[in-house]
Amino acid sequence: MKAVVYKGPYEVAVEDVEDPKIQDPTDVIVRITSTAICGSDLHMYEGRTDAEPGISFGHENMGIVEEVGSGVTTVSKGDRVVMPFNVACGFCDNCRAGKSAFCLTVNDPGMAGGAYGYVGMGPYAGGQAEMLRVPFADYNCVQLPKGNEHEKDFAMLADIFPTGYHATELAGVKPGETVAVYGAGPVGQMAAYSALLKGASRVFVVDNKSDRLDIAKNMGAEPINFDDGDPAQQIHDKVQAYGVDRGIDAVGYQATVSSGEEQPAIVLNQLVDTVRHTGGLGIVGLYLPSDPGAPNEHAAKGELLFRIGRFFEKGQFMGTGQADAKQYAHKLRDLIIAGRAEPNFVVSQELPLADAPDAYRRFDNRESGYTKVLLQPGR
Repeated sequence: MKAVVYKGPYEVAVEDVEDPKIQDPTDVIVRITSTAICGSDLHMYEGRTDAEPGISFGHENMGIVEEVGSGVTTVSKGDRVVMPFNVACGFCDNCRAGKSAFCLTVNDPGMAGGAYGYVGMGPYAGGQAEMLRVPFADYNCVQLPKGNEHEKDFAMLADIFPTGYHATELAGVKPGETVAVYGAGPVGQMAAYSALLKGASRVFVVDNKSDRLDIAKNMGAEPINFDDGDPAQQIHDKVQAYGVDRGIDAVGYQATVSSGEEQPAIVLNQLVDTVRHTGGLGIVGLYLPSDPGAPNEHAAKGELLFRIGRFFEKGQFMGTGQADAKQYAHKLRDLIIAGRAEPNFVVSQELPLADAPDAYRRFDNRESGYTKVLLQPGR
């Protein structure tokens, strides 16, 4: 079969790889119909991790079940399914508590949980391919209505819609509250959209890319361009209060300032300034334990200059970590089916799998029109 294969920094190729096979009775094999390129894929693409050439990428996957292991009870051949990016067992202490991002059995002890096609997150091939093996399929497959309706919407259930929703949960967003989202990439857009779905009265989205800010404005959020000055002050001026109730970091450690220079802790510190006393912060932007490509020695070691004293002084609380995507995927799926949610507005390109190398290059360069790319192996 064909798959997107990592060759080295800034290079992927679509190559023939071995077809996946049933390895355990709880596995299924899924024929991929849509698979998305994620911003976190770029950390491997850019050589910022210890990914070895030959790894196949892709943790945002959906498709049709082609083969079913003998131990699978709720998923059948022909089912249309989406796979939230957390590979998880469903029976460990964390999974039973709904913390599927921190499954205790699918990866080496002390490591992050499991994911498809991501270095350090277990031995699971990625789904930017024609076929994918899904372990513990009864737990890891979310069943969808048959047919091809809502394909782009359902594809967002694999990662960015649950992750954006998770950000609002971490921050404690409630109806009627004000929210600031830093970062207008796909996850930031989904965080703002989720806050509006929850009934937030005002949502501010901070970025400096006009096309991304236009998307935020069209959904009903209020764009804040940090090139126009300190975003925390801009937001304070608009709310005429001590700050917003909740803040979300959808950027991570690769945040940049107006000059384009990376400044790894700037969003965390700006959130503390933006959010009122006793308000909540939700951190879903990626922060790595180490990154040899980071701009300075401290950032390379995962050491960020976070002003914890100011955070403490304001009595704020913070929630962090990868989304427990399966905790939210079913109810978000049902909102899509009911016509209450349409997250497909973030999808900017639908391309055949063969176009992946060019799409990665354009996405990494932040080219307009490549905000969220769906690859469709069947095209």
